[in-house]
Amino acid sequence: LHISVEIKGEEKVAPYHAQYTCLHENLFYTLCENNGGQPIIPDAKGDDAWKIYFDEPSQEIVNEFAIRYGIESIYQAMTHFACLSTKYMCPGVPAVMSTLLANINAYYAHTTATTAVSAADQFAASNFGKEKFIKLLDQLHNSIRIDLSMYRNNFPSSNVERMQDLKSTVDLLTSITFFRMKVQELSSPPRASSVVKDCVKNCVRHTYDFLVANCDDVYKRESKQQMNINENNNELNEDEEIQGTTTTNVIGPNLKSLQFWNHFMYLLTRIIAEDRERYSLVLNQFPSEVNVGHISADTLWKLFSTDLKEHLEEHARVPAENREIKSADYMNLHFMVKKFYDTSVKIIPEAKNIVPEYPKWFEPFVMQWLNENDDMSMEYLHNALEKDRQTGFQQTSEHCLFSSSVVDVFTQLNQCHGIIKNLDLHDPIVIAAYMQRFSVTISKVLLAYANAIRRTFEHVSGEDLICCILMNNIQQLRLNLEQLYELMGGTQLDNETKFQLTELQKQLSDVLDELSAMFVKSIEPTIRQTIEEVYKQLQQIKGNQIGMGNNSGQQKGAEAMIVTKTLLEYLDQKLIFLSKPCEPTVFKRLLKELWKAVISDLEKVIVLPPFADSKNLLTLPAAKIEDAYRLLSGELGRDNDRSLTQKQCQILDRALEDLKEFFHASGQGLKKNYLEKTAELQSLKYALSLYTQTTDSLIKTFVKTEKEQDRPAFEESFGEVSIQVDLFTHPGTGEHKVTVKVVAANGLKWRTTGMFRPYVELAMCGPHLHDKKRKHTTKTKSNTWIPKYNETFHFLLGNEEEPDCYELNIAVKDYSFMREDRIIGLNVIKLTQVCEQGSWSSWIPLGSRINFDDTGLTILRILSHRTNDELAKEFVALKSARRHKEEV
Repeated sequence: LHISVEIKGEEKVAPYHAQYTCLHENLFYTLCENNGGQPIIPDAKGDDAWKIYFDEPSQEIVNEFAIRYGIESIYQAMTHFACLSTKYMCPGVPAVMSTLLANINAYYAHTTATTAVSAADQFAASNFGKEKFIKLLDQLHNSIRIDLSMYRNNFPSSNVERMQDLKSTVDLLTSITFFRMKVQELSSPPRASSVVKDCVKNCVRHTYDFLVANCDDVYKRESKQQMNINENNNELNEDEEIQGTTTTNVIGPNLKSLQFWNHFMYLLTRIIAEDRERYSLVLNQFPSEVNVGHISADTLWKLFSTDLKEHLEEHARVPAENREIKSADYMNLHFMVKKFYDTSVKIIPEAKNIVPEYPKWFEPFVMQWLNENDDMSMEYLHNALEKDRQTGFQQTSEHCLFSSSVVDVFTQLNQCHGIIKNLDLHDPIVIAAYMQRFSVTISKVLLAYANAIRRTFEHVSGEDLICCILMNNIQQLRLNLEQLYELMGGTQLDNETKFQLTELQKQLSDVLDELSAMFVKSIEPTIRQTIEEVYKQLQQIKGNQIGMGNNSGQQKGAEAMIVTKTLLEYLDQKLIFLSKPCEPTVFKRLLKELWKAVISDLEKVIVLPPFADSKNLLTLPAAKIEDAYRLLSGELGRDNDRSLTQKQCQILDRALEDLKEFFHASGQGLKKNYLEKTAELQSLKYALSLYTQTTDSLIKTFVKTEKEQDRPAFEESFGEVSIQVDLFTHPGTGEHKVTVKVVAANGLKWRTTGMFRPYVELAMCGPHLHDKKRKHTTKTKSNTWIPKYNETFHFLLGNEEEPDCYELNIAVKDYSFMREDRIIGLNVIKLTQVCEQGSWSSWIPLGSRINFDDTGLTILRILSHRTNDELAKEFVALKSARRHKEEV
């Protein structure tokens, strides 16, 4: 029996699921068309609200059909999802789609706990069609990626509804990822956070490119909006801008202006602010992975950095003198870049603990600015000094002892440093380069100032108040330099800058010392007058010895006070006056210079009246012993006898102690240790200690200490002499005998108009020779420059001293009957050389003079005062002799 259950008229009707799909889709599109192309989203509440797809009666129609023909609710949901996917960019749709897909995910993924069928198998058995739904999701996923990559256009930040749609779109993207992972059971589907991050980066790049192409127009519009209205309208609708720029001439980066970059950074800042303040609040589903504000700042900064670096490199290739843009404009751009980086980029995690590179790009232009700043600083310096001169270098206030020019000069330098400091650099290489260049400017300006003060100081010599202020200015310069040094980094500065500024500080200190010395030199004539009075008082003291005991000490003290009274009164009056207008440090420097001047003048005026220059000692032939004495004493036209008695030396020594106490001033003045160690006091004390020694003792000291008397002979030789010396010591008496053989002379350099008759003069110098023959001469040889003598001479030295206390002076001279014999050359043989072997011979070079140091000069000056001592006069003549000028 064959029974047909087919209903007439339904034999070729489509399956009910297909019919439902057609019904659902037709209702959806009809309702959309009637609603202006926008889907109608029903206002439903409750757990099953996601199953409400239409308003009545459409919802009743689809439900009735589904009940009557067995259409599953999940099929209805998937069908509605497919319909909505065609309208997913319409307002409110992403939220509905996200909810639908979340429930679809729940239906397939969460039922596996109670059944043995996997989610993938259950989905594969769906009446909707596995491949169809997967294809739908893939297409939707791609569309979402494309639209999210233009989120600034598709979801304007000023539209609250669209911002909500943006959030729902990301939720939908998350649901798609969940479906792929849980329902499709894919091993590693693209993570939603990664997709969103990539989309944000793409959108930011698109925005950047758009702004590069349309910067000028966008900036004009944004500036206008900022001035006129609506702080809520901060988004940039790029579609409108592109349309608006078709008739506008765009001004891009160029070598004549930096305006583009200023406008460009303003717009980039607005973009980052929009992303951080608006889009970050919406796209917050992945707080640990996606931060739109940070991604935007990082991406824009990298793109901006690349372009700006290339452009600045192009500018740097243009020589500084040919650049059309001022260095100040480059500096302003530098600060704008810094502000942009600090406010928009520095705060993101990617920028933490990273030193930005942008300061390196500006290095050529900052250097250009620093170079130009030299001229500006120097001009500022000249103006400040001129103003100061016109006002007479007045104090800036009652408590400030310096004038205004110091303040003005450092105002300029501090401003310059402030600009560099405000660049807020962190790259040690760039910092070092700028600080090194700036230190050059500081040195140039401060040394120019110091030189100007020095020149002014010379013109105002005698005007003590102005001199004090000028010295105070240099000291204030040093103090301000120290403060600037600390502001620049102090010990943290690079070695080259530290060295430069340290050297500058030393140079300024030297200038202050020089000014102090100049000031003291200006009053030195008065000091010398008072010291002359000291000498006169000293000459009133008679006798040669002060007795021992307390009374003698008191007597010395009383007489020393009388001797130095005039000097101390003058010094006290002068220092009281100087202590008020001088800075304490300047006052100390003046004290030091005054101390040195007083002690030096005591030596020059009282103990050892000098000649102007020790080299003058060698400018005369010193043929006469008296001439040598007069030269050494420096007392031509004055009293020849300036010698002091032992008692006078003692009084003078006590006066020195009083002077030290005066300059120490109970700790308020100079330190006693400093006073004691000054070269001037040491020299004076040494001269006094030598003053009372015997002539023999002084000659012995000269012989023992002067080791380089023959140096001039090696510097320039005027011939040579062959000498043989033998030393014999008597074994019984210990007496020393020296035998000297003059063999010959060779290569004598001498030109004369008359007959040339050279001979050799030998003179033994040392102690205890006053009663012994001290000088021998060879016979003369006529008209030969290579004379041969072969003559032997003997010197008896006695047994009081060892032979190393003696020396043999050799002089080759040209004999003349009618005039004084002329010296051709000189040298000295130390008997120390002979002592080692007992016999010694050599060719001795002849020099123009005998060399001696300060100690030797002091001894000769002392001996030159002993006019009644033949041994002293003879020794001075020997050592002060020098080669005569040739007679040509």
